[in-house]
Amino acid sequence: MVEEFAKGFTFEGGGMGAPFMWAILVVSIFLFGVAIERFLFLVIKFNINAKSFFDQIQKYVMSDKINEAINTCNSAAAAALPKVIKAGLTRANRQEYEISQAIEEAQLAVIPVVQKRTESIAALSNIATLLGLLGTIIGMIEAFKALAAADPETQAKLLARGISAAMMTTAFGLIVAIPGLTFHMILSGFTKKILDEIDQYSVKLENLLVARVKSSKDNQ
Repeated sequence: MVEEFAKGFTFEGGGMGAPFMWAILVVSIFLFGVAIERFLFLVIKFNINAKSFFDQIQKYVMSDKINEAINTCNSAAAAALPKVIKAGLTRANRQEYEISQAIEEAQLAVIPVVQKRTESIAALSNIATLLGLLGTIIGMIEAFKALAAADPETQAKLLARGISAAMMTTAFGLIVAIPGLTFHMILSGFTKKILDEIDQYSVKLENLLVARVKSSKDNQ
């Protein structure tokens, strides 16, 4: 099987399919490069135990220890959620609209960073599939053209060889696309998880800080 794929990268084994095999290989390099980069950021860098983190923040805010809460955010500064939470905490003693504005601005800065390039994994997987199909179609056309100039005794052999070589591009495209789409599904799940946590806990923080400001005014 490996030898057949090796032939597919040459004009000897694949005819017009060879350029498509190389194109799919190039796409696969970009695809898996992006997938690895997104995995490192989404699963390792941006991800955090959101509930445990926010429980600690809530405890500090309710104890009026805003600096300690900010320091907790600084200790996990690489993650996405602490960046948004810290933005709200730095406006903890301001008016309600200022708190809300700070949190929204932080969300606008963080969310595109979390989302970027994840969808390109699916796009590159689809491109690999389509290149494989196109390579097969063109390879089949070339195979049938070769039959017209071949001797009747060798036509069946040439047809079988041409079809086999042409189908290699589809097989290679699917070999690249299936893991790519699997990576996309997994990484999209992590992206959604992080964004949902940002939405959920930023609202909770805003309500907590607003209640704190109102309580402070009532005590004055």
